[in-house]
Amino acid sequence: MLDHLIQGATLVDGTGAPSRSADVGLRGGRIVSVTDAGRNEETAATREDATGLVLTPGFVDPHTHYDAQLFWDPYATPSLGHGVTTVAGGNCGFTLAPLNPARPDDADYTRRMMCRVEGMALAALEEGVPWGWSSFGEYLAALDGHTAVNAGFMVGHCALRRYVMGPDAIGGAASPAQLEAMVTLLRQSMTEGAWGLSTTQSSTHSDGDGKPVASRHASREELIALSSAVGEHEGTQIEAIVAGCLDQFSDEEISLLVDMSVAAGRPLNWNVLTIDAAVPERVPRQLLASSRARAAGGRIIALTMPILTPMNMSLGTFCALNLIPGWGDILGLPVPERIVRLADPDVRAGMLRRATSPEAGVFRRLADFGRYVIGDTYSAANAGLSGRVVRDIAAERGQDPFATLVQICSADDLRTVLWPMPTDNDLGSWELRRSTWQHPDVMLGGSDAGAHLDRMCGAPYTTRFLGDCLRRRKLVPLEQAVQMLTADPASLFGLRERGTVAVGNHADLVLFDPERIDAGPATLVHDLPGDSPRLDSRAEGVVSVRVNGVETVRDDKLSGAVPGTVLRSGRDTRTVATR
Repeated sequence: MLDHLIQGATLVDGTGAPSRSADVGLRGGRIVSVTDAGRNEETAATREDATGLVLTPGFVDPHTHYDAQLFWDPYATPSLGHGVTTVAGGNCGFTLAPLNPARPDDADYTRRMMCRVEGMALAALEEGVPWGWSSFGEYLAALDGHTAVNAGFMVGHCALRRYVMGPDAIGGAASPAQLEAMVTLLRQSMTEGAWGLSTTQSSTHSDGDGKPVASRHASREELIALSSAVGEHEGTQIEAIVAGCLDQFSDEEISLLVDMSVAAGRPLNWNVLTIDAAVPERVPRQLLASSRARAAGGRIIALTMPILTPMNMSLGTFCALNLIPGWGDILGLPVPERIVRLADPDVRAGMLRRATSPEAGVFRRLADFGRYVIGDTYSAANAGLSGRVVRDIAAERGQDPFATLVQICSADDLRTVLWPMPTDNDLGSWELRRSTWQHPDVMLGGSDAGAHLDRMCGAPYTTRFLGDCLRRRKLVPLEQAVQMLTADPASLFGLRERGTVAVGNHADLVLFDPERIDAGPATLVHDLPGDSPRLDSRAEGVVSVRVNGVETVRDDKLSGAVPGTVLRSGRDTRTVATR
């Protein structure tokens, strides 16, 4: 007898094959039968008529930061509601384990670092995470049996460095003995289930004290030694961030990424490839790393988002504006002093020069302040401005847009929420995205789900992309779109028996209405521990989500079940070799 039978669905199985009408039978958390519609005559404990609905594999998000959130939110919302059944965490060099038991204060350091660098609410980290582990295996064990999604995690270079070197991890070079201890700890973590190594060399990543995070102090020798250790374990990967990920790689960065992948004999993925027709040289420059890696016996994968993900800005709290060269010094001042400095025309002129200079790199995209939309406001002086474009307000006031924006924010004591309109929503950029997606070393992903919670909401990229493919731009066929969200990332990570609808595979499944599939607008909610805020987005048209055969979502409502598996390297992943 089957546990459940889905009848008459339009099956898009993740392989890229044409869709077909099918019955799919489930038993014991697995797919046990896939037949033409109407041909399955087995008895079933439950069954449903899925005529007119599309059935696909569960979506795999290759770049999240759910490392902490899963403790207070085992459903990984909003990702689960948007059909994501497997998440990859532990990215960008930042993980909650291992922690050195001889230094209990390292947990506080890690919390403050995650608050600063990944935009996680400090109160949520303090109140919502148990922090009772030392080893990486103990961290994974704390999640076992308590997640509604399948979740796998890299081990972060920053955690390895902090464990071995303590405070000297910031600013210090590792001694030979310390490097060997890091390699040993990495090996132990992978033996306990870590998917591999994540690291960052990005100039935008600073800890809670405003200092460059630990991995930014690593030598090339250290990075290569750790990468080599990754290749000693089954089912492992590397994820790496360098400064050039934001715009264009330097020759040195390409050489480093290639050598890391080759040393490991494993794929290395990075994010995020920003595609903009106004900067046509960026895509070929970034993908040069991939071609050189293949020639050398490695593989480098660029993650790119298939949607435009709005990110709000503020002159009052840390955000991407702080990362524009020279801006951090001003935006880091106490609010009263900051308001005074921002009121100075000479200061603003200097800020604008820096924001539009070549050194600002990709952050130049943020410098067109006339294209900002005013979000939430908090003063009587700003009544009626929410939803208006700064350019229009500036014209009414006879000011330049940046002066107008500063004036509005100052009236709110810098609490105003600002939404930059995208600069790359033109036909040329979408056509460049479509063609870039065909590259064998480009993969969809980079949602950052679980991070930057009050700034952006990238988790709904799956449903929004499908809605776009079915009813709006139609850049790729549905079968290819589903493959890009399922089998492609599953193959990169070597996930065993996941990513396609096939007999014997785990029953991670999404059932949706093709006429309605989409993502709703992002709205601010206060549902984190400590009443901290985050942006949330509800799915539209998702009828059912199953994880390991168990229904976790029905008509946008969580079932309360937690059937997810904490995926461990080797046991749940196979090696994806590069040579």
